[in-house]
Amino acid sequence: MSLRQSSRTAEYMAFFRALETARPAKRRLFTDPFARHFLRPSLQRFVRLSRFPILRNSISGYVDRRFHGARTAAIARTIFIDDALRASLKKNIRQVVILGAGFDCRAYRLPEMSAATVFEVDHPSTHAAKLAGLRKLLPRIPAHVRFVEIDFNRQKLPDVLAQANFHSAPPSVFLWEGVTNYLQADAVDAVLHFVASCHPGTRLIFTYIHSGILDGSASFDGADRMIHEVANMGEPWTFGFSPQHLPVILRERGLSLREDLSLSECRDRYYGAAVAARMAGYGFYHVAVADVAQATADAPLARMTSLQESSAVSRD
Repeated sequence: MSLRQSSRTAEYMAFFRALETARPAKRRLFTDPFARHFLRPSLQRFVRLSRFPILRNSISGYVDRRFHGARTAAIARTIFIDDALRASLKKNIRQVVILGAGFDCRAYRLPEMSAATVFEVDHPSTHAAKLAGLRKLLPRIPAHVRFVEIDFNRQKLPDVLAQANFHSAPPSVFLWEGVTNYLQADAVDAVLHFVASCHPGTRLIFTYIHSGILDGSASFDGADRMIHEVANMGEPWTFGFSPQHLPVILRERGLSLREDLSLSECRDRYYGAAVAARMAGYGFYHVAVADVAQATADAPLARMTSLQESSAVSRD
């Protein structure tokens, strides 16, 4: 990603959320009134046209062919994460850290978020684009939201959060959506260790891609095409987890895996199995929930090496 522009993939996620919001209220899975305002004019035009019933299916069909399942996968992962956040906040968690916030507007569209201090952590250029849009849409930026700038591959998360007055003592929820697949193994490991060092009861909600599509050990419908697409956008995928090894990797770092679903399974849950069976692509993408265990300890170097060797592959 260029330092002078926001993330292209973040914009496409906003596009998919905007298309869902344009559907009739009784049929949409969620509402994100902010999403369309972060789009370039050509994508805004698609959203406007999709409000017309005669064009809606044609536009959705075109987008699904062009991005091979990314739209419905993004919608399913959005509602899964919305539900997971609401469940966490019901447990009186009052700090939410959104890592790689992109154009995520949960802090403004989910009423439950207003009772928490929200730390939106992302690259400076994406923050700049988001703030410019929010200032046009809101009378003021809510006082409970703090914007924290970071380059995950170069800066340490504890340092930047401490400067924003994040407190690790009370339980928190960390949301890490659409980020791990763009990082290097040591950056991912550093975040896992930091989350695990927080108060027991802290929750991590995160997404990841199956490492097999990066090293060639697994094959999924549309995976090669999507790897090519994101590379052409200048945001190549560089890291993945093995679902088989993920519970052990997390446990060694002081985290307990609660749930791990592929986005194919997410679509089954939210669209229904019969409808989801007609939706192809993105079975390699996962969303997971983990909690900080009651006792944590720094993992030895051997465990860090295990993460690098078994769960991540860098591509040139």
